[in-house]
Amino acid sequence: MTEPLVLADPAPPRRPRIPRLLRQTAFRRYWSAQTVSLFGDQVTMLAVPLLALLAVGAGPAEMGYLTAASLLPNLFLSLPAGAWVDRHPRRRRVMIAADLGRAGLLLAVPLLWWTGTLNLMLLCAVAFLIGCLSVFFEVAHSSLFAALVRRPDYVDANSLVNGSRAMSHVAGPSIGGLLVQVLTAPVALLSGVLTYLVSAVFLARTRVTERTVTTGTALGMAAGVRFVARSEILRATLLGTTTLNLFNYMFAALFVLYVTTELGVSPGILGLVIGAGAVGGLLGAAVTGPVSRRIGIGPAVLVGFVAFPAPLVLVPLAMGPEPVVLALLFTAEFVSALGVMVLDIAVGSVQIAATPVAMLAVVSGFRRTVNHGIRPIGALVGGTLGAAIGVRPALWIASIGALLGLLWVVFSPLRGMRTLPEE
Repeated sequence: MTEPLVLADPAPPRRPRIPRLLRQTAFRRYWSAQTVSLFGDQVTMLAVPLLALLAVGAGPAEMGYLTAASLLPNLFLSLPAGAWVDRHPRRRRVMIAADLGRAGLLLAVPLLWWTGTLNLMLLCAVAFLIGCLSVFFEVAHSSLFAALVRRPDYVDANSLVNGSRAMSHVAGPSIGGLLVQVLTAPVALLSGVLTYLVSAVFLARTRVTERTVTTGTALGMAAGVRFVARSEILRATLLGTTTLNLFNYMFAALFVLYVTTELGVSPGILGLVIGAGAVGGLLGAAVTGPVSRRIGIGPAVLVGFVAFPAPLVLVPLAMGPEPVVLALLFTAEFVSALGVMVLDIAVGSVQIAATPVAMLAVVSGFRRTVNHGIRPIGALVGGTLGAAIGVRPALWIASIGALLGLLWVVFSPLRGMRTLPEE
């Protein structure tokens, strides 16, 4: 007589592995604040222009004024804001105040709309003031990051934050568009208000010992600029990213025009192409940590300087049957977004590690001034060049020229750097 077959107990399902840093309460709250704030930014970036278009009747010129108002603080405020934040004993409170201020300003927009007093000038003023507060939030972020994260964990921590950034680019516009369609643009802005308030709550509950601020001649705008100029690592990364940004914004100014008019890609397909880039960014955030540990942080920076711009040559190369064109465009966006994430995480980690804690905000402000300042210049040059020699030749120049950023770092100490630099 055969024995009955006894089945072994099924193995318990494996729980998803939570990254080690997210098991630390303080970092988890900081990361949650960053994530919620990034989603709020994406909703706001879509809802405010749509409100200007649908409720205020803004035309192309007015939309340009609104965009300029939101970006202008990056150019004139980043450096002085960084110098001020470095002298402030509580950077976390600066970020909380910025979140609360942005929530209040954003709340004013639907209130003005409901009372019938909203106009373009008021909307530009709100966009400008929100941009100012965003500058303070961003320059204070580096100092809080350094207080929360151990130096060996910089790459992993930056991967988590940039992964949230990539995810916000994937889901944020879709959520924002859906909210605008269902609730109207003014009501959709209330979700942005909520995200800033939630971010402030998470930051308020983040317990961190911020490093003592020392006052004296070592702090200030001029000192921050001098320090970057004298540091081989910071000077190389700033010049490299600025060169890359110049050519990349030349490319960005012509990309949509070229793809839609010369390649005949519909807006819906173009949206899918850009979405592929966001997915590539998520993958880049996931692989940067393992790649930098395997080949070294310096070589990872070099990989980013190549992997970001090089795939974009496929765009002016695209021609022939529609499936071939779309395959080249999807590949270009996906691989380029993966590369920019590797570059952002690796360079960001190196720059924080190479900067004294007492100067993190002012150095961040200086980098922000230069990198944001070069972007409109690149866009203007790209448009002018496209009009003068044609869009496709201008795209060739922009995509190949962006690789010149590599020259600043390949001849710097980064080339052989295996681990993060000492402060």
